[in-house]
Amino acid sequence: MRQHAPQIEIVGNATAVAERAAAHIVARLRNEHAVTLGFATGATMRPVYARLVAATRAGDVSFRAVSSFNLDEFVGVAPQSPGSFHGYMQEHLFGHVDMEAGRARIPDGMAGDIAAEAARYEALIAAAGGIDLLLLGIGANGHIGFNEPGSDFASRTREIKLDEATRIANAGNFPHLASVPERAITMGIATILEARSILLIATGSEKAAALAAAIEGPIGPACPASALRLHDNVHVLCDEAAAAALANRPHNNNRRTA
Repeated sequence: MRQHAPQIEIVGNATAVAERAAAHIVARLRNEHAVTLGFATGATMRPVYARLVAATRAGDVSFRAVSSFNLDEFVGVAPQSPGSFHGYMQEHLFGHVDMEAGRARIPDGMAGDIAAEAARYEALIAAAGGIDLLLLGIGANGHIGFNEPGSDFASRTREIKLDEATRIANAGNFPHLASVPERAITMGIATILEARSILLIATGSEKAAALAAAIEGPIGPACPASALRLHDNVHVLCDEAAAAALANRPHNNNRRTA
């Protein structure tokens, strides 16, 4: 695949990032009758979803015609568990907007056959016509979804062993580190790259090295997020702290092609 330059937008702080990200999604929902979104989880996404909930309650946007696919879920964690991404999405978005429950899809980490569940999830995405806009975060080790360093760029939805750093980053959702799952089911990198457009959000100094590696470092499995430079419609939205390690920055904090 040919290399492309992501569009980069730097704003002052995490609050501004959440506002811009939500505005981007709201504009998409207003301009298109039916949209299929890809959702991410984690602390970076909470303020984004809070703003989408507020916009829905204010009557500024509707999720009635939206379908969605979440990136990932822990293996062996029940949907009703506080640590599950099912629970996260219900708490932060699905329980507060006018989206039909059957349209919101998340991998089943409790499936008896995870490989079969992964194949089923891929088929569901294909049957929906693919993902129009995929919301992504980035791990401190450069992961997207739960595609850890070393992941094949041709990978599809599958079970994966989580890096210890990723388990530690997710420990706040579980009673103690030992209870954090060691495995997850995640969209693969090839699955992610099939989305028609991608919005990558990064906030905080702990993401600076990973973002710089993704945007300016070598393209390869050592930094899974570097695969996004093989996609022709990626918008990177970050705050000053996350952008600190970029050698080539947008002038005057305006959008630019990197």
